[in-house]
Amino acid sequence: MDTPDNLIAPALRAALEAQRQAYLAHPVPSLEERRADLSTLQRFIRENKDAICEAINADYGHRSRHETLLTEIAPAVDGIDHVLGKLRAWMKPQRRGVDLRSFFGAKNRVIPQPLGVVGVIVPWNFPLNLSLIPLTYIFAAGNRAMVKMSENSRHLAKLLIERMPAYFPHEKLRFFDETGGVGIEFSRLPFDHLLFTGSGATGRAVMAAAAQNLCPVTLELGGKAPAIVCDGFDLRKAAERILFVKYLNAGQICTSVDHAWLPQGSIAAFVDLAQAILPKRYPSLASPDYTSIIDAPSFERLLGMLDDARARGARVLQLLPGPAFDRAARKIAPHIVLDAPDDSQVMQREIFGPILPLRGYADLGQVIAHINARPRPLAIYPFSDDAATVQMLLDRVMSGGVSVNDALFHVGQHDLPFGGVGASGMGHYHGREGFETFSKMRPVFYQARFSALRFMAPPYGKFADRLLAFLIK
Repeated sequence: MDTPDNLIAPALRAALEAQRQAYLAHPVPSLEERRADLSTLQRFIRENKDAICEAINADYGHRSRHETLLTEIAPAVDGIDHVLGKLRAWMKPQRRGVDLRSFFGAKNRVIPQPLGVVGVIVPWNFPLNLSLIPLTYIFAAGNRAMVKMSENSRHLAKLLIERMPAYFPHEKLRFFDETGGVGIEFSRLPFDHLLFTGSGATGRAVMAAAAQNLCPVTLELGGKAPAIVCDGFDLRKAAERILFVKYLNAGQICTSVDHAWLPQGSIAAFVDLAQAILPKRYPSLASPDYTSIIDAPSFERLLGMLDDARARGARVLQLLPGPAFDRAARKIAPHIVLDAPDDSQVMQREIFGPILPLRGYADLGQVIAHINARPRPLAIYPFSDDAATVQMLLDRVMSGGVSVNDALFHVGQHDLPFGGVGASGMGHYHGREGFETFSKMRPVFYQARFSALRFMAPPYGKFADRLLAFLIK
């Protein structure tokens, strides 16, 4: 969408109005229609797989093809299969009990119905995953959608804008590029629901704009998600799993391990393992499997974090041979940071890059207190073979989600809801909860021909007294 600034808002409103009128003309698509939409979305991914990988690679400067296939293409395709298998059951009206005020054949139902038009604001880090997986649940619930892509996803946005109309008409699905000012106007539209994935600061602005229309929002934000390696857990196993997730997509994942807590006596051994494992995975910065930082400001921000850590007395350890960074390729080698003080940038801000601070602890109470004194994270990652220890951490540390003895992968479980809590977000999608997020779970009471309330009509008498006494007993 390349529209002059003064025409952005009218163009967006016109697109919304076209979708709303289409919704009003056909508000409740059948199971067969929804399945057809999902199959069409899946067909788009399969038929355009190579072009999608190339577009995302161009947006990043370099993005590992395997990482795009693993984290974007495969979850979207597989997720649609999951929803296709569950949709009939999700769409069934739910039967609910009938109380004494409505007996004699009355019945209660909760009917999932489409909301109408859903807006989706997509970040740059997983632009296909975070647009098409939400669309899976939006379409499953019978809605229409407008999707605003990131300013850092210009190549992919162009592909989606040009190719998607061959699969869906604009009245069903429409994509928009960020050409400057689009996001602000987009968040001001009176959608029936708005999903935003991105930073907390932008999420607050989006929520404030949506509030002017009383538009409900689902916010998927982020935060400083910790891994907690408990005493006695296999350290090599923990290192292999944490390091895989931390440096996947060069750490540019909202659910990635932000920092790791280890028993004080295990830190040196963890560092030795990291220095052995990482060069085998990425022999150098030039490895095609190692992804670039998305843009120059992000690249400089991460280098600034490392400089700030050094200036505050932390030890900064590079995990690959050769240069620490390549400014032309926007690549930064994986790093570990030791002894970073609490006021350093790596401990104050979400890192969102290939930098892993390690913190030592003497007892888990120290870790719990540290996490609970800060905004609730999008995820925690406890590593322990002791079920009681894991349950204690689940009970005492609140987060959006949890992966036990691994990192990140709760997000990829199609039957689990995904969402934050507090500063890391609100609301859920994925799984049945995703279908319900984009549905109106509409309560419907069907009164029988005979109503018990006829006995309660004024003038009130002894029967009313006895009935009320029975109900209130």
